[in-house]
Amino acid sequence: MKISALLYRHRYLLTACPLLLLFLLASYLIWPTLEASLSGLSTIQLGVLASLVAGLFTAVGALPIFFIRKLSKTLEDSLMGFGAGVMLAATAFELILPAMDQAESLYNHAGITLLMLATGIGLGGGLLYLLHNKIPHEHFISGQDSPARAHKIKRVWLFIFAIALHNLPEGLAVGAGFGGDNLAAGVALAIGIGLQNMPEGLVVAIALLSLGYSKATAFGVTLLTGLVQPLGGLIGAILVSMVDLMLPLVLAFAAGAMLFVISHEIIPESHREDNKSKATAGVLLGFTVMLGIDILLD
Repeated sequence: MKISALLYRHRYLLTACPLLLLFLLASYLIWPTLEASLSGLSTIQLGVLASLVAGLFTAVGALPIFFIRKLSKTLEDSLMGFGAGVMLAATAFELILPAMDQAESLYNHAGITLLMLATGIGLGGGLLYLLHNKIPHEHFISGQDSPARAHKIKRVWLFIFAIALHNLPEGLAVGAGFGGDNLAAGVALAIGIGLQNMPEGLVVAIALLSLGYSKATAFGVTLLTGLVQPLGGLIGAILVSMVDLMLPLVLAFAAGAMLFVISHEIIPESHREDNKSKATAGVLLGFTVMLGIDILLD
């Protein structure tokens, strides 16, 4: 393959890498100022504010619809894979590890720590499983679930339900991430969720355009779906503020909900047709970017 053809084939990756490096550098430079301004806020205030900002990233991701109308399947799968990688790293570094550290310091017993984390992950994943089966919704690509119930609901509302299923546990995770007075972990998690929301917002907005909705309507609906996250952020922040002894359980619960979304929704959606390798490359890139954010803000 000629070099020019190879460069054209991977043009999106070549464009994204410098932009991501600039984003990481900017995050590192502004972090001391941001940390000083946020340090005086309560856990609940931080959870709601951070989840609101993360939710607004959904609308930021939808901005390209004013310049493009169609998204290639290859780019779409790569973006979804990137989002999955970011969420995987955020779940591991900002939820599971803090939950484990907190449980070990509180109970000083490996068995109790494992039991609490396993219970939280099981409850979080189980709740999302129930919501997934009880609420009629539509996947980004695969089509309708529960067709006997879903056919009575307009397709746009099915899209809103699908995004709400993603955004509520993500908001919960952001709110819970500020438990234990770990400001850096909470901010890193909010940034990671925000980055994941951008490709998700773009995919949804493009899908709405394909159904015949105007650009303004597609952008507005995408913005509204992102505003579900502050509700989850409020719930998560309240839970971690109430009882310190339950903090590991709440963090693990949020992690379980996130893992369900990643495994049951995002990765299967991205690994379709002939784009598995590109989606996997997106996962690796997203995981690495989130790792960089975590290191720079630590």
